[in-house]
Amino acid sequence: MEQKKNYTLPIVMMFFLFAMISFVTGLANPMGVILKNQFDVPNWMSQLGNAANFIAYAFMGLPAGLMLQRIGYKKTALAAVAVGFVGVGIQFLAGLAGGSGFAVYLAGAFVSGFSMCMLNTVVNPMLNTLGGGGKTGNQLIQFGGTLNSLSATIVPVLVGYLMGDAARATIGDAAPAMFIAMGIFAVVFVVLLAMRIPEPYAIESEKRAERNEHSALSFRHFLLGTLAIFLYVGVEVGIPNFMNLYATSDLGIGATEAGALVGTYWFLMLVGRFVGGMIGARFSSRAMISCVAATGIALILCAIFLPAGLTVHMPVFRADISFGLFEVPAGIMFFVLCGLCTSVMWGGIFNMAVEGLGKYTSAASGIFMVMVCGGGILPLIQGVIADWAGYPASYWVVLAGLAYILFYALVGSKNVNKDIPVE
Repeated sequence: MEQKKNYTLPIVMMFFLFAMISFVTGLANPMGVILKNQFDVPNWMSQLGNAANFIAYAFMGLPAGLMLQRIGYKKTALAAVAVGFVGVGIQFLAGLAGGSGFAVYLAGAFVSGFSMCMLNTVVNPMLNTLGGGGKTGNQLIQFGGTLNSLSATIVPVLVGYLMGDAARATIGDAAPAMFIAMGIFAVVFVVLLAMRIPEPYAIESEKRAERNEHSALSFRHFLLGTLAIFLYVGVEVGIPNFMNLYATSDLGIGATEAGALVGTYWFLMLVGRFVGGMIGARFSSRAMISCVAATGIALILCAIFLPAGLTVHMPVFRADISFGLFEVPAGIMFFVLCGLCTSVMWGGIFNMAVEGLGKYTSAASGIFMVMVCGGGILPLIQGVIADWAGYPASYWVVLAGLAYILFYALVGSKNVNKDIPVE
């Protein structure tokens, strides 16, 4: 019992790092609107900052997993925080770079992606392990995801408020949000440096040289889970990103109001993750993901087929941290409601994919992070379709991703390789 009490502080720090991941990643959403208007680029190019952030996972996922195995959780997290500070700093410099600001911003987003990948590699297996895997491990990841969603709720609302008129906003207008991010990184680095973090999968030197006949890739449910996470991250990012572009470009909604709508999407993710954390010990990940994937499919179909002229009044999270009624197209409301569905998917998919992997969990986390690049690739595909057939049609990409996630929860997540030794 005493050992579990000693894990409280590390769990709290992992929760805080979860929030930082979302704060920095969330900057790409409103920045896409700024890039589109400041540099007069098509939809797919407005997603390049988001793509740079997520494609960095493809380069850093495996190295981050190796770092976790060789230097442990604490040193990997410290390195990630330092890299994150540099990445956001480069994005700030983009506002001072004039005509070359687009390229400088993309470089900063790419460096920030390295940091987010490293942090994700640490916090997910750490929380899952400290919770003992299974339902409790999923519960801790869902609670961590609640703080993740809180940051994601604040970022688009804050930057949308700072932008004011989207048609005239520049990268420099988002500088205050970047200063906040760099300040938080600095504080986290100092606190983390002074903290002791348990290393539940620390590998002794003689065992490090041990050659295993199998790997995480030997497990079918893990392989299928990597594809599920690739599609999920693309779905989670694509829904609010293109809702923001759709609202400001086609529907004539101002940047502040559009940012509030996106913030409401992330707020609903916060609510969903909090509820998921509360019920996570009673319902399996398989049951939770099956339910939300099926509901998400229904919501996206409604949003695609409802006419843009049909409007509803819905409560929206505003910049003054309050709620107000906005009149919006009904389809936008259904996109926003998808936040309740995507909320529990990350933790549930991760939990199902690494269940039963034992000593392969750390390496699996690195491989998992590679597949987060889906958050950059799927929105690019969605952007191409949006340029060709319009914003509503682009959501068929999201629908296909949700359909696969439903398949994974019902069928693909079953461990059929229990004969492989994992101790």
